[in-house]
Amino acid sequence: MQSWSWANFRELDGYQTFRYGLFDEFHQLIGGCIFYFYPQRSSANIIFAPAAPILPKKYQVEGIQVLLAEAAKLAKNLEISGGAISLRIEPLLLKKPEWLNQDFRRSPADLMPSETLWIDLQKSESELLAEMLPKGRYNLRLSQRYGVETFFTSEDAAIPHFYDLFYETAQRQRFLSEPYGFFIKLCQTLFRAGMAEIGFAKYDGEILVAILLVYWGDRCTYLYGGRSERDRQVMPVYALHWAAMQRAKQHGHKIYDFYGYSDDPNHAYYKFSRFKRQFGGKVVKTIGAHDYFFYDRLADTIISLLK
Repeated sequence: MQSWSWANFRELDGYQTFRYGLFDEFHQLIGGCIFYFYPQRSSANIIFAPAAPILPKKYQVEGIQVLLAEAAKLAKNLEISGGAISLRIEPLLLKKPEWLNQDFRRSPADLMPSETLWIDLQKSESELLAEMLPKGRYNLRLSQRYGVETFFTSEDAAIPHFYDLFYETAQRQRFLSEPYGFFIKLCQTLFRAGMAEIGFAKYDGEILVAILLVYWGDRCTYLYGGRSERDRQVMPVYALHWAAMQRAKQHGHKIYDFYGYSDDPNHAYYKFSRFKRQFGGKVVKTIGAHDYFFYDRLADTIISLLK
């Protein structure tokens, strides 16, 4: 979400993006942040920075001060679009840093899942198999015995086939699904940048499972997926995720991120998490989103609401 191509995609979806880089004395890029803003008539808008800021260890304090100053100027300049009362950041950190001080408040909602499951692709395939839960390992081998086939593509022609399975799954499991146009913009933008692929698993000539993978840095992220109810006994979803891990590992990625996980039976992610856990891995919890308020703008908004 802090890549140039992701920002291009969000602009197609109506967001304004503002891209800031932090450079050292040799003019080398060492950090930065992409701010996102969705213009609305409301004066209580927020500037978003998902998976950000990215700060160099040596200049964390100076870096956040520069970015906060830029965000404050941006909030004022955005008055014509409704303005902004706060900046919501969500650095992908496991521990709260010193620069995240009392000026920040824990956000009521995260921009991204703060808890996820990582598979360490630096381990050998035999180690990854050994760390899977027995049921997961059995199901994977079962899919191999059935001869489930997998393949990956970044061709636009794959998008409708992916969406059909995604939408079918959303209807069956009753979760809100993004519209088809969202995936057209997302896939076409990231395909062109070499940042995404769609993976398919098929059996007996029929496509049964589809997943959307995003590649950035050392990480391969499983972002969306869908499956048919047909031939579930051949365990195609296990074959596909294992093939995706092998592919990401071969391409030099160090982490396979299942993007969202919870052991809480009351959490919306729980039913998906039971499947993800079959692959072993490590549960990772980041610090979540935090809000920085522009108090002058917040005061103006409160006053206008009271009039």
